[in-house]
Amino acid sequence: MKKGIHPESYRLVAFKDMSNETVFITRSCVNSKETIEIDGVTYPLIKLEISNTSHPFYTGKMKLVDTAGRVDKFYQRYKRK
Repeated sequence: MKKGIHPESYRLVAFKDMSNETVFITRSCVNSKETIEIDGVTYPLIKLEISNTSHPFYTGKMKLVDTAGRVDKFYQRYKRK
């Protein structure tokens, strides 16, 4: 790899899918104010609304996650008359 192209704050970060509570750890340089402890190690925590563990494309289930009523507003606006 080329030297000097990666950020200095590149580290292990925990991402948590809030719809099914799945946590996965990967390298990232995203900033976080929250932390989580996993197996005695503290990681910065980033909360996600949806990930590959809950997205219908990856799971094969047609589960609609609607937290703010956006889908209902869309259907009401564009329903057939």
